[in-house]
Amino acid sequence: MKTKKIIFIILGVAAVAFAAWYFAFRKPEEVVVFSTEKPKTGYISQTVTATGKIQPVDTVAVGTQVSGTIAKLYADFNSKVKKGQLLAELDKTLFQASVSQYEANLASAQSQYVYQQGNYSRQGQLYKVGALSKADYDNALYTYKAAEASVNSMRAQLKSAQKNLSLASVYSPIDGTVLSRSVSEGQTVAASFSTPTLFSIAKDLTKMQVRASVDEADVGGIKIGERSSFTVDAFLDDTFTGTIQEIRLSPSISSNVVTYTTIINTSNDDQKLKPGMTANITIYTKEVNNALMVPAKALQFSPDSSLKTYQFTWLNSAGKTPGTNQGYIWVKQGERKLVQKQVQTGINNKTQVEIISGLTANDEVVTGSQVLSSSAGAAGGAQSSPFMPKRPGSSKKK
Repeated sequence: MKTKKIIFIILGVAAVAFAAWYFAFRKPEEVVVFSTEKPKTGYISQTVTATGKIQPVDTVAVGTQVSGTIAKLYADFNSKVKKGQLLAELDKTLFQASVSQYEANLASAQSQYVYQQGNYSRQGQLYKVGALSKADYDNALYTYKAAEASVNSMRAQLKSAQKNLSLASVYSPIDGTVLSRSVSEGQTVAASFSTPTLFSIAKDLTKMQVRASVDEADVGGIKIGERSSFTVDAFLDDTFTGTIQEIRLSPSISSNVVTYTTIINTSNDDQKLKPGMTANITIYTKEVNNALMVPAKALQFSPDSSLKTYQFTWLNSAGKTPGTNQGYIWVKQGERKLVQKQVQTGINNKTQVEIISGLTANDEVVTGSQVLSSSAGAAGGAQSSPFMPKRPGSSKKK
């Protein structure tokens, strides 16, 4: 009887020791779970982003070729103007006085010309009959020609004065909308070295262009005729479309950043776009519809070959060939088998990758893995935290 009791005690101690080892010292078995996705068919694009300013397609700066004081203004901001419409007038007092002066000078010169013409005729008759010397005849001819030249000079000066008088009235050269007015009535403008700008007129606000600043790293992939879309802060819910018209070769350098101005034409029939608005632009350099796609992270995945519970099939020439659009993707077959496949890729927008060949729509592409403990969720899935307070009496023996 005593022997049986000892045996039961030994067995009990062994069971307790085994349980303590199993729950306290045994390393939990790790289980690897692979994340998989099947290739999807859809639209994929490669894009370039940039910012720019919205400007009218054709803008004309209207100035004045003469100096003076602004007497009258007949147009203001946002005014609709027609070609030939009077926009402003300078004070014409001095210009009119100059015209009057040259008109008087011309009349005097013409009178002198008529007198010298008659005198030359008389002197010519006397010279023919020998009653006048050659010197006096030549002097009469000289005086006559000088009077004729003086008339021509006065006519030219009068024409110049009349032109300056006409330039004191500023007319619109095109049909359009006044974007800016740079002067006010009573202001003096000087046209000594450069033409002062009075108005800026946009020809057609229903046609706008976006001047995008494209980084030098992206400009190589952009071509004329490619489509683009953009948004403006005033209409965040609206997306506007445009077409690349021009890539200007003149670079802009700011803080060692080189950008190239790219012109995008767009329609503005609803007049929502205003000159000077900032546009957030997306340029579509490549687009494919109905493309077979997988997540980009699938190309970066590489399994741990030390896992004994999985069977791996590696390709002999693993590794991307330089200069080709090749990649390698792992496909899960069954429960415990991973097969490496070589694929030819197309567009890669960093989120999705176009697969040209090497996969089918039914393949289970491995995109990642996660290591789980086999003991996770045991004991009802509840695990105590050392930072949580214990219930009173939970550690007392009964």
